Amino acid sequence: MASNPKTSALMARGAQFLGSEYAILCGAMSWVSERNLVSAISNAGGFGVIACGAMTPELLDAEIAATKALTSKPFGVNLITMHPQLFELIEVCGKHGVGHVVLAGGIPPKGSVEAIKASQGVDGGAKVICFAPTLALGKKLLRSGADALVIEGMEAGGHIGPVSTSVLAQEILPTLAADHLVFVAGGIGRGEAIAGYLEMGAAGVQLGTRFACASESIAHPAFKQAFFRASARDAVASVQVDARLPVIPVRALKNKGTEAFTAKQIEVAKLLDESQVVMAEAQLQIEHYWAGALRRAVIDGDVENGSLMAGQSVGMVTKEEPVAEIIGALVAECETALDRRAAA
Repeated sequence: MASNPKTSALMARGAQFLGSEYAILCGAMSWVSERNLVSAISNAGGFGVIACGAMTPELLDAEIAATKALTSKPFGVNLITMHPQLFELIEVCGKHGVGHVVLAGGIPPKGSVEAIKASQGVDGGAKVICFAPTLALGKKLLRSGADALVIEGMEAGGHIGPVSTSVLAQEILPTLAADHLVFVAGGIGRGEAIAGYLEMGAAGVQLGTRFACASESIAHPAFKQAFFRASARDAVASVQVDARLPVIPVRALKNKGTEAFTAKQIEVAKLLDESQVVMAEAQLQIEHYWAGALRRAVIDGDVENGSLMAGQSVGMVTKEEPVAEIIGALVAECETALDRRAAA
């Protein structure tokens, strides 16, 4: 990063922690963040993250092995905290010596952070990265052993919280960033935004939507075309139809699939009414719904009925580009913005 000295200096802590050239993580996107995209991002100097999602331990085992065959650079694995086989998945990560595990989808269950840190095959134990939607929870997660946090605003694609990235950054970075590693995510599509968050103290950033249509992404051509046609306002958040079913909102491009999700919530709420499922099972059914809907869009190219999870930065995704060019452009834009501010 000799040609990007200011960006290099501000990303130094994050890059050292990740073991990558740039402190740029790729958000874990189910069906998209698999061996090809993950390895390409790590090979290009970023930090790829496998989206485990609803994978079984056997499938994750194969995916990690396949990714390791494509890159010798560090990469991470994103695990969903409500996965019924979470601890088995953690064991799989340990078996392969995965150095960084991201816990997403809720507060880590008791013993999970400790299990990751005790991973076999990782010198000094694996690092734990957690999502913090509030300052109070961020502090609690750090006390509980998290090595780094991701603060993700509601502009992001996929599962989202209720607060914007800019507000989260202003609330959390001044308090935590000096002593802890905090990565910012949600709605980031250009390097100028990265520069702003780095100057506020972020250790780095996470992007998903910007990488979804990379040349190395296995997403169906119809899926990518839907992104190219979309504007920011087309990426809408799902609506919760029953207060008793605390479904985390999901941001995706509006289509028949978003309407089908509303119907799915009504169906699951009815099962709760009739005591046919308990809350944990109800929430798991919702997660499985999303996994299936995502597959229909990403793999099969059914952009009408599948889930087109995308952040509001989708309007900045206008063409298919190699990962290396995307990362190169982001870093160059960031450096130019930092130069401009230094000269002002």
